[in-house]
Amino acid sequence: MAAVRGTAMRGRLDVRFVLGLLLVLGSVAGVWAVVAGAERTQAVYAAGGPLAVGDRVTGDDLELAAVRLGTAAGHYLEPGDLPVEGVVMTRAVDAGELVPSSAVGAESSLRMASVVVPLGADPAHGVEPGALVDVWSASEAEQGAYGPPAVLVPGAEVVRTIDGRGLLAAGSASAVEVLVPRDRVALLLQALANSDAISLVPVSSPPGDR
Repeated sequence: MAAVRGTAMRGRLDVRFVLGLLLVLGSVAGVWAVVAGAERTQAVYAAGGPLAVGDRVTGDDLELAAVRLGTAAGHYLEPGDLPVEGVVMTRAVDAGELVPSSAVGAESSLRMASVVVPLGADPAHGVEPGALVDVWSASEAEQGAYGPPAVLVPGAEVVRTIDGRGLLAAGSASAVEVLVPRDRVALLLQALANSDAISLVPVSSPPGDR
């Protein structure tokens, strides 16, 4: 009987020993993984010279740098992110500075601006993300009467529609966010400030609906 108890005790001790050893090995492996991750370098682009807003940048304007980014990996421009035709700078980057992914974009991002247009009624059918719309405006001629409408912004792209219960569309039935050429932004904002009657008329449907 004593021999049986001794064997059972040794079995429990062996299990505890194995479990303890596994915990120690797991801790060591975790520490090694953290250290290895911190020591790992990644190739990202740095500016070969000062880059200004609007500059078209290709690989010839950049230099590859091997850096330890850690948790910042993916926030900077990598070789696979750079198309053959290059990218356009949307904010300035100094010479030698790593190029953030957020600092580059398409050329259209410099020509277009996003404007939220409140509407007095629900938008027409076809006014949905990706569609092109003409923004029509009619000025108030007298109390309750408006002059003839005219196209204020042709071919604006719909970004999204906003429920009238949202903060951006407070006091209106709905609102639509559109991309507007920068040279038309002032005209649209002035029409909104004057409480002109604004309508969005679809001129094309989103690409997926064609």
